[in-house]
Amino acid sequence: MAKKQNGKPAGPSVGEFVLSPAAKGEDLDEVGALPEQEDFWRPPVRFGSVPVEKEPLGWDRRRGFKKLFPPVYLPFQIVDRVSFGHADLEPNRLFWGDNLHIMRQLPSETIDLIYIDPPFFSGRNYNVIFGDQNELRSFSDIWEGGMPGYLIWLNARLYEMKRLLKKTGTIFVHCDWHASHYIKVEMDKVFGYDNLRNEIIWCYRQGGRSNVEFPKKHDTLLWYSRGNNWTFNADAIRVPYEGTGGFQTSGKGVTNKATGRTYLPNPLGKVPEDWWDIPALPPMSSERIGYPTQKPKALLERIIKVATKENDVVADFFVGGGTTISVAEKLKRRWIACDQSRVAVAITADRLTQEIEEESGRLFSSPDFTIEHWGIYEAKQLSRMKPDQFRGFVLSCFGARTEDLESGIHGMKGAVPVWVGDANPKSAVTAQDVQDYANSIRKSIRYKQDNLRDGIMLAWAYRKDAVEAAERLRRLEQTDLNFIRLEEVRIDSPRFREHVAALSTDNADYENFLTFVQPPRVEVGFRRISTRTFRFDVSETIVLNSGAKIINVQWDFNYKDRFSSTAGYSFIRGKNSEPELQVEYSFPKAGKVRVACKVQDDMGGEGLWSEEIDVK
Repeated sequence: MAKKQNGKPAGPSVGEFVLSPAAKGEDLDEVGALPEQEDFWRPPVRFGSVPVEKEPLGWDRRRGFKKLFPPVYLPFQIVDRVSFGHADLEPNRLFWGDNLHIMRQLPSETIDLIYIDPPFFSGRNYNVIFGDQNELRSFSDIWEGGMPGYLIWLNARLYEMKRLLKKTGTIFVHCDWHASHYIKVEMDKVFGYDNLRNEIIWCYRQGGRSNVEFPKKHDTLLWYSRGNNWTFNADAIRVPYEGTGGFQTSGKGVTNKATGRTYLPNPLGKVPEDWWDIPALPPMSSERIGYPTQKPKALLERIIKVATKENDVVADFFVGGGTTISVAEKLKRRWIACDQSRVAVAITADRLTQEIEEESGRLFSSPDFTIEHWGIYEAKQLSRMKPDQFRGFVLSCFGARTEDLESGIHGMKGAVPVWVGDANPKSAVTAQDVQDYANSIRKSIRYKQDNLRDGIMLAWAYRKDAVEAAERLRRLEQTDLNFIRLEEVRIDSPRFREHVAALSTDNADYENFLTFVQPPRVEVGFRRISTRTFRFDVSETIVLNSGAKIINVQWDFNYKDRFSSTAGYSFIRGKNSEPELQVEYSFPKAGKVRVACKVQDDMGGEGLWSEEIDVK
C-alpha cells in the first residue's frame, strides 16, 4: 500500500487528473480465451434445427466485446478527496461514469470480491431510481433489444469483472426471477460452468401479497469463482443451530449407528444453507436512505465476511446508495465503487462520510477516498488546474499524444500538431496566440521535412481578432507557400469529442461522452417559523447547464470541515418522486451554527452553499 512521499498524501489530490495505463497507450492484461467446459456440458453445434451458441451473447471471436462496445480511454478527474486524517494510505476510489469504460481502465487481477446488483430485467420504471439523464439514457439502451440486448449489455461488463478479479477472487451477481436463469447460462460461458460455487436464494417476507399466485419473495445470488482456489471463511458467518430437522445441536452430539461415528456440533454454530432468511428493509428502517431497491447491510455483511479478509479489495460497480462500501469500510476492507448516476455517487459519498464520523473510534484509521469523474467533467474545477495539468487533461480527452514535441507545440493528433489555450474559460485566444503558434509550426522539423501546413488550436473561447488571424493564414494558401491552416476548436464543442462519438455502434451510444458541466448557482432562502425551527428554500437556485433541472438536494445543518448530510436530509422525495426544494429543521440548541446545502442537477452539475445562522 502506497505511503506518502515528501510529506504529500499518497495518491492524487483534488483538481488533478489521472491517466489509466490504457489511456497512456499501455496494454492491460486480457482475460484470454473463454473457459473450456467439461465434456458433459459442451453443447452440440446444433440442437435439432436450432443452432446452439458456445460463446456469450455479443462475443466476437476476434475482438471480444470491443466490437459492439469499442473502448474509450478518457482521464479520471479528481473532484474531491474526503480525508479522515490518514493520508499515508492509498485512498479508496468512488467513480461516476459508465462502469464498462471505467473497468477497462483499471488494472487486471487487483480485486478480491465483486458484488453487483445490476438493473433487474423488470422494466424501465423499476430501475430508474435517481432520475439523472445518464441513468435514463442507459436504461433505455439496456431494454432496446429485449432480453438478448440486456444480456449482451451485462456480458460485456461481466467479462471485464472477470479480468479485474484476482485468481483467487469471486463474484456475486444479484438478480431476480425475471432473468436469473438467463444470466446463469451466460455466466457459465464467461466464468466456466465448473466455477459456479452456489446459487443462493435470499428469502424475505416483506411486501405485497397475492390471491392468484404464490407471492414472489426471493432474489437470487449467483456466486462464481475466478479459478479453482477461493476464499470461504466459514467461521465468520456461522449461525445458531435452528430448524435442523431434529438433529442434536448441543451436548455430546449424535452417533450414526451404522458407521459408529459421532457428529459433534460446532460451538460457533452452523454454516448457513444456500437459502438465506434475511429480512428486507422495512419502510421505516433506520438503515433506509430513501430509495426503493436498497439492500440490507446484513446481506452484504455475510457476503463480504465469507469471501474476503481484512484489507482485501471489494468492488461494486452498481453501487447505488453505497451499502456495499459502507459494510466494506466497517469490516476494514479496501474498496472501489462506481455508478452512472451523479446523485447516487453524491449520496454514497455523503453516507460514507457520515458513518465514518459517527464511528469516532475509527475516524483516524479510515483511509481517505477520492471522488473521480469519467467522461463528464466539472469545468469549474478544470479552470483551477496548473497550465501543464490542464494541457495534459485536454490533450488526453482529445486523443492527442504528448511525446516527442517541439517548442510551442503541446501535442500531436496523428501527424497534426496541437496547441492548448488557458484553463480559465474567460481567457480567450488572441490574434497574437494564433500568430505565435503558426510561427512555432513553421520552425518545426515536421514543417521543413514533411511540408507540414496544418495545426489545431484547442481553447474554451476565441476572440474575434483570433478568428480573423486564422482566416488570414488560410487565405495565404492561394498566393504564398508560407501559409498555415489552423483549425480553432472549442473544448466544449461537438468537434472536440468527435473522435469519441465516431466510435458509436448500434449497441453503444457515445454521443454524450466527453462533456463539461457547470455547477448550479445555489440560492437558499430561510426564515424562523418557531423556536429553533427554520424553513429553508432552494427554489431560486439557478441551473447553468442547458436543459437541466434540479434532481436532488442535500442538507448539512452542522457544517464544519466537510459536508455530511444530516440524517434524513440526503435524498428527500415529494410528490411524483420529485426532489423537495423546501425543508424544515429544528436545531437541538440555540447558538450560531453553519448550514450547508448541496444541489445536483440531472446533467451532473453540483453546487454548494453555506452560511452561518444565529439560532434563537
